[in-house]
Order: sequence, then structure tokens, then C-alpha cells
Amino acid sequence: MEKNILTVPLGEEEVRALKLGDIIYLKGRLYTSRDMAHLRIKETLEEGKPLPHDFEGGVLFHAGPVALKREDGTWELKAVGPTSSIRMEPYADMIGKLGIRAVIGKGGMEDKTAAACKKYGYVYLQGCPGCAAMHGEGIRSILGVDWIDLGVTEAMWEFDAECFGPLIVAMDTEGGSIYRSVIEEGVRRLEALYPAGEKEGRE
Repeated sequence: MEKNILTVPLGEEEVRALKLGDIIYLKGRLYTSRDMAHLRIKETLEEGKPLPHDFEGGVLFHAGPVALKREDGTWELKAVGPTSSIRMEPYADMIGKLGIRAVIGKGGMEDKTAAACKKYGYVYLQGCPGCAAMHGEGIRSILGVDWIDLGVTEAMWEFDAECFGPLIVAMDTEGGSIYRSVIEEGVRRLEALYPAGEKEGRE
């Protein structure tokens, strides 16, 4: 089966064409950003200062890499896996305004992100948890790092991806969310197993 490889920067039209459950791979530049990097972006914007990169059409990866600094000052990537995304939920609208077209993470996000995905045209992609070494193999090189004062895991890393994935479209631009669907299905099944009348009768 041929892999669906999308090249970064991503266009709004191609992102809006993606549907829940689609499996894709990415080629091009990816930027990591965890809690502290999101906060640094927010503070930088509030201060009216320029960000280190133009994120239009870009991809943001909720991750903290394992990277080693070589003697010549360059960095070697050992592994990188997605971190839980829900902590970045308060920044959903800010991310959309930056022109970012895809966010990679694990565990999903909530209503603010669903609304921002629909409004600005970006998707949330589920990475494979526990597969940091495999994800690292999809990265060709480290192009640079910003805000290293935040620490290796919290800094913003710039990766050159060759065939990064597989990634599942878990939140699309129509407000759909695999995570919400799973919860709703779970509730439906519980209600079918334990109807309200039966519960009241047992009490």
C-alpha cells in the first residue's frame, strides 16, 4: 500500500481535505514545542517581538527529544516521541493564528482545539505512543534549536523529516474528534448495559 506522504509547508486546502482516521506521513520541517515553549511563544507575541520562525503552513510536534551534543557543537537525535497534548489546550487559538496546519501529539485535545481546528484549518495528528525510536528514524537531521535555555526537552527543535509517521488524523477541520467519539460510544454502551430503570429498581 502506497504511503500518503504530505510535504511541509502544508496548504489549508489539502489539510481541510483530510478526514478522521486518515493515515499520513510528513516530509519537511517539523518544530517541537512543549509546555514551556508554548509559554515562550505567548510571551514573545505579547512583547511584540519576532518569533524565531515563520510557522505558516508548519507542523508543531508536542515532544521532547533525546538528543546528544557532538564535539563539533551539532546535535544527534536518538529518539523522539509524542507527549500528552492536553496541557497545551489553552494555546489552541494562538496556534491557529500562527498559521500552523498540523499538531502532533498523543492523547488528544478538547473543545478549544476542536473549535480552533475548524476555524483556522489545522488538524491534530495522533503519534504512536511508545515508539520514540521509530519516530526518530523518520527524522533525517536536526536543523537547529531555539530557546535551549529552557532545557533539552522543553526547547524548540527544528527537524528535517524524511518520512515521519505513521500519524492518524484524530481531530479534523470539521470539528470531528476520534477521542470524543470513543467517549460517546463508551457512554452509549454503558447506558445500554445499565438502563436508568434497572438502576433505579436495584436501588
